[in-house]
Amino acid sequence: MPIEALRAALLAGASADGFGGDHAVSGHPEEPPEIRGALARAAVLMAVTTEREPQLLLTRRQAHLKRHAGQIAFPGGRMDAGDASLVVTALREAEEEVALAREHVEVLGMLENYTTGTGFAVTPVVGLVPPGLLLHAHAGEVAEMFHVPLAHVLDPRNHELRMGEWLGKPRRTFVIRHGGREIWGATAGMSVNLSKRIRL
Repeated sequence: MPIEALRAALLAGASADGFGGDHAVSGHPEEPPEIRGALARAAVLMAVTTEREPQLLLTRRQAHLKRHAGQIAFPGGRMDAGDASLVVTALREAEEEVALAREHVEVLGMLENYTTGTGFAVTPVVGLVPPGLLLHAHAGEVAEMFHVPLAHVLDPRNHELRMGEWLGKPRRTFVIRHGGREIWGATAGMSVNLSKRIRL
């Protein structure tokens, strides 16, 4: 998928429909008040390399972490009191987790919030980064980091929908398979929403 198509989709600011966790992914600026007040704010960086076949940066979290242990994720985390914005949160977390310096990131825009069953409203920040950057995983948080072709992640034919149960309630989640790995949960859901944004 050409970088210019990604840039145009994000700059256009079109909204997409989707879902996440136990609540709908918001295609609107705000969640309903009863949801908004209960959720912690967080942000992730969807870093896309600017090369002929763009790649999407992903990490696998360490197995000992209290939240989302061992899961495939985008660099990101909870908004700190000192963060001026959720964009700053995403860039700071990427620096901390994989040593991706914020001056290397061209921020294109944000997707709609993704609400999770673990109590977070996550804002995906989409940015472009040069290929071949020398990154270093934070040993305490990141077990590995790797790239997946953006075209593969965004292809609707690779979006497998699974039904399950979470805390006694029905739950549906996307799974994206690649190279023996399964991208699922919020990471897959946000990837699907990016795919929908581009197709709009």
